[in-house]
Amino acid sequence: MPQESNTNQFTSLFDNKTLSMLERMRLNPTRRLTNRSRGEHLSGKGGTSTEFSDYRNYVPGDDVRYIDWNIFSRLNRPFMKQYQHEEEMHVVLILDASSSMDYENKFLRCQQLAAAFGVMGLLNFEKVSVYACNHKGSRPAMFAPSTGRISMKRLFDFLTKIEVGGNSPVEDAVEDVLRIHRGRGVAIVLSDFESFGDLQRPFNMLFSAGLEIYGVQILGSSEINPEINGDLRLVDSESGQTLDISSAGDLLGIYHEHRALLEDHLAMMCRQRSGRFLTIDSGDTVEHIIFDLLRRKGWVR
Repeated sequence: MPQESNTNQFTSLFDNKTLSMLERMRLNPTRRLTNRSRGEHLSGKGGTSTEFSDYRNYVPGDDVRYIDWNIFSRLNRPFMKQYQHEEEMHVVLILDASSSMDYENKFLRCQQLAAAFGVMGLLNFEKVSVYACNHKGSRPAMFAPSTGRISMKRLFDFLTKIEVGGNSPVEDAVEDVLRIHRGRGVAIVLSDFESFGDLQRPFNMLFSAGLEIYGVQILGSSEINPEINGDLRLVDSESGQTLDISSAGDLLGIYHEHRALLEDHLAMMCRQRSGRFLTIDSGDTVEHIIFDLLRRKGWVR
């Protein structure tokens, strides 16, 4: 569940200081894929059309020719002018809302990261859409493609109202989203990737659709470093199947090996499609994940 609400906070997902920092950041894709029918993604260039559209925050590396110096003289802060012809990059957020995410704040981190990526897209005049997938065979809950600061509150409301629980495997979720989505850009898949299925087909589909893949694996602290001993019964949170294990401590080495192999496999599939992959610990704060980890990895700037 989201953090407790403060009447002075804009959203319950993070505090206003964190939100203010996010408003000055942007995604840093490597492929710069956009819809060529209208132009190319704004990448520090600004526009040449006279049809003004909106302002966004200045980011180091932007072309200073498109700073609005009148606003700068009043506020002592640089803002970039944007123009209608500039093409928005699509930021597609795919959230795994199945039952396995309802554990050790995994889905809360999923919501927070989706909100953070969404803010970066919206305030940089990029189209942002969100798909929450939980029940297999059902249509994903959808936040329709939107842009601009005016859409932030609707984005936060959508994210906080998502109900976690269901049996939709992440590979099916991706294919369900691609039946609906149109547009090139970045696809950010937020999931624990705890699935028996093969992600090669859906990842190929994302790549073929012109979407750079950001795979974010969200695991609980006890999933990364479990401490177990003796006999126990494992219960699948989605299928209800059980598995009785004796001397569980002896199996920890096999578990760590399997988890590392899965992580390497997912990272390789993303890299082979010019994408990125990262595993995060749900026990880490969202501020550490975004402002330290993701920034150091070059995902955001």
